[in-house]
Amino acid sequence: MRKTAVLNVVGLTPGLIGEHTPFLKQWSEKAHVTPIMPIVPAVTCSVQSTYLTGNTPDVHGIVANGWYFRDECEIKLWRQSNKLVEASKIWDAARQEDPNFTCANMFWWYNMYSTVDYAVTPRPQYLADGRKMPDCYSQPATLRDKLQAALGTFPLFDFWGPRTTIRSSKWIADASKLVDEWHNPTLTLIYLPHLDYNIQRHGPDLSKISKDLQEIDEVCKDLIEFYEKRGAQVVVLSEYGITPVNRPVHLNRVLREKGYIAIREERGLELLDAGVSKAFAMADHQVAHVYINDKSKINEVRKLLEAVPGVEAVWGEEEKKQHHLNHPRAGELVAIADKNAWFTYYYWLDDAKAPDFARIVDIHKKPGYDPVEMFADPSINMLPLKVGVKVLKKKLGFRMLMDIIPLDATLVKGSHGRYPDDPKDGPLLITKHAMGLPTTQMQAAQVYDVLLAHLRGEAKESAGYQKVSSTK
Repeated sequence: MRKTAVLNVVGLTPGLIGEHTPFLKQWSEKAHVTPIMPIVPAVTCSVQSTYLTGNTPDVHGIVANGWYFRDECEIKLWRQSNKLVEASKIWDAARQEDPNFTCANMFWWYNMYSTVDYAVTPRPQYLADGRKMPDCYSQPATLRDKLQAALGTFPLFDFWGPRTTIRSSKWIADASKLVDEWHNPTLTLIYLPHLDYNIQRHGPDLSKISKDLQEIDEVCKDLIEFYEKRGAQVVVLSEYGITPVNRPVHLNRVLREKGYIAIREERGLELLDAGVSKAFAMADHQVAHVYINDKSKINEVRKLLEAVPGVEAVWGEEEKKQHHLNHPRAGELVAIADKNAWFTYYYWLDDAKAPDFARIVDIHKKPGYDPVEMFADPSINMLPLKVGVKVLKKKLGFRMLMDIIPLDATLVKGSHGRYPDDPKDGPLLITKHAMGLPTTQMQAAQVYDVLLAHLRGEAKESAGYQKVSSTK
């Protein structure tokens, strides 16, 4: 097996490679850039599972970043056990061919309890007094301690939330290099999420994201030069492209107003009671799984949602099968947003009754994905002082609630999840070893074959930039 490093540069598209990414532009001109037709939903957990198994969600079961666990009657996002992925992984196939093969998974999702040799993934400490402390999980367990001794504690609060910076991607990159120096894995999978942040905040507006592009370009330069010096083949790919949006769509509010959603009130605040609700939506960017406990309501719920402004399509059983999303974890219906729209999880009709977790960063309690977590509420006066006081309370051991997240979904200007209208706005794969591999647009599941061909040494080095043509 040939040594290979895969850089997953989240949000990178053919249209973003240019003057603000000078290294990637120069490097890709000596390589092949191939657009990828993503699966739907084009979201992190689903796409990564497709890349690593060569299967679509109807087989591997990762139908979104989370789903409704029907046996527990709970919506859960961002689970971490690799055993949730119901298909064999690329490292298992490679190890069968070469017993000396080893794999390091650096922050790709479903990274706990897998069969990779070296794993590192974010895992905060949740203390008994309610505090959340930055940390990460590793296998073997001692790897976490060695990395944090060398690099400092993993910067969790730079990884997601209002204060995200390049620090988290830089930490992952530096940790990957150390793991390579210490263990020399055959395959290294590196997750670089930096572009995901401001492109969701601002959309793909070069006047606002040029600094982010420059920062991730420098990280990629450092990694690519490091791995190439160590004789590794380097593959750069992304999971999806982020496109402009200007319309948040509140499917759960529509369902609530029609009597489908059940609410439980606690301390004057409202909680969605999924197990009692007749129907509800688990929103995930531009895709929403609509779970219908009362199956007699499927057709009427479908008609209701198809009439909602901002909804492009509602898939039933036939469409789910056509798009490889017909898995028991999927909703009875799947809603797809218009290109300028995205779905919120909001179910309350009065902000005064929004649950307390709505105004904090909490990716596990919310019954849907919430990109508004990347913003600090602009209406809060003297915000730095308020945050400083809260941090001081935390350090002194007092309970506090970092309730600075707004409830204004119109702040979000970029989203993803649906099929891109133009390949230039979609994900890509770049490699210098493209001889005998697809050079036109490939399906997401084919990425598995491309990576395995690199490992086998079947991907021969060649030169020539594969231009991406527009469909518009």
